[in-house]
Amino acid sequence: MIHRSTMPSLLICMIASFASIYVAGRLWQNTEDRIYLVKELEKFIGQGESSLSVDDTLKVIACREERKKLDTLEMELSTARKEGFVSNHAIETNKTYSKRKPLVVIGIFTNFGSKNSRDAIRRAWMGTGTALKKMEETKGIITRFVIGRSANRGDNLNEDIDRENWQNNDFVILDDYVEPNEELPMKSKLFFAEAAEKWDAYFYAKVNDDVYVNIRAFGATLTTHLDKPRVYIGCMKSGKVFSEPNHKWHEAEWWKFGDKKTYFRHVSGEMYVISGALAKFISINKFILGTYGHADVSAGAWFIGLDVKHVDEEKFCCSSASPGALCAVV
Repeated sequence: MIHRSTMPSLLICMIASFASIYVAGRLWQNTEDRIYLVKELEKFIGQGESSLSVDDTLKVIACREERKKLDTLEMELSTARKEGFVSNHAIETNKTYSKRKPLVVIGIFTNFGSKNSRDAIRRAWMGTGTALKKMEETKGIITRFVIGRSANRGDNLNEDIDRENWQNNDFVILDDYVEPNEELPMKSKLFFAEAAEKWDAYFYAKVNDDVYVNIRAFGATLTTHLDKPRVYIGCMKSGKVFSEPNHKWHEAEWWKFGDKKTYFRHVSGEMYVISGALAKFISINKFILGTYGHADVSAGAWFIGLDVKHVDEEKFCCSSASPGALCAVV
């Protein structure tokens, strides 16, 4: 009688032990689970029966595995947020950029009477045809002239721009902006909005058509800011607010600016850069973002109140002969 009651107990202990050892073998690399299984095995041997069934033990370990997978995913997500969702595979080992995500879209602001300036820029640093395409594919730098339409849509001005664009394919034409009657801040807003909708880039730049850019140095400088998800880069300044109606730089809403005499910090309009997140912000909110008397002041105002990194970059001071400048006004 004693023999018959002892055998099932030993058999249960053996089965439980083998099951525990099997699971422990599969999770041998996991120290925490291995310690847990050893303790459970000691219970089987010492007590003759387990406080947990084999199925329950396996369920506990499965839950622990899933929890650790979740912890790993949360860590990866946190890292991605810190990096601004910049994928490592988008940057290749030879410092060129993936076709899927350009480094920067440069908008060169121009007008109807500046064809000579545009041709000079094409010869100096922008390129045309295959050279322009190669810069896009190998360096991830997309460059376009930015212009609106004339008030009379059927006149020669519009036709000339359409013809020039057909020949060079290097324009962003803002159909909703009237040259030169509308205020320049509106042009900036429409460009960033349209560029963000057309290209998914890390950065977006605004440049005047009298500025020459060292494109290699420019690209290298931008790569140092890839770790900043919301960044606003340029030659920072403040400037005086002019309330006199007849002044050349009159600010109609002068009373909104602090002491009513000085603007907040913003970048010079000759050349500046914003990150992709800020361009998307402009695109989403373009109908409610206000504008002021100057395009550069307006752009700076759009980012006040946001968690934005302001970078005062002397290399972007195109009008001054600062050491290492990557642009120059001609």
